[in-house]
Amino acid sequence: MARRAQVDDVHTVAKAMPGVKLVEGGRAVYQVSGRSFVFFRNPRPDAFDPETGERYDDVIVFWVESEEAKHALVDDESSPYFTTPHFDGHPSVLLRGAHIDRLDVDEITEVVQDAWLARASKTAARKWLAERGLA
Repeated sequence: MARRAQVDDVHTVAKAMPGVKLVEGGRAVYQVSGRSFVFFRNPRPDAFDPETGERYDDVIVFWVESEEAKHALVDDESSPYFTTPHFDGHPSVLLRGAHIDRLDVDEITEVVQDAWLARASKTAARKWLAERGLA
């Protein structure tokens, strides 16, 4: 059985991608080609506990390739990914750190790598895919 994912796995995978810059100054933001692909969000009024009204303080944002990719993740009721109206039309999904253990390490690795691919330059993405025999 694969190991359950932890928040540290997001950091490990994101840092391992080529050309990544970690922007700190509060919450971690991972960028490639000057563009964010994973970031740890500050508590915001659009992501909150429906029972208590308390804002979630553990939301991680991952870019995705397309609206179709987004809906494949958020429309699956067994998936811990979600979105809010604030992100309507935005190619990203949200995940609470408290729910990351519903995924295994391979699943979170794929989401982080896909986020990187969605934001990296076409040249960098082609090179990375080719190195893995995926291009």
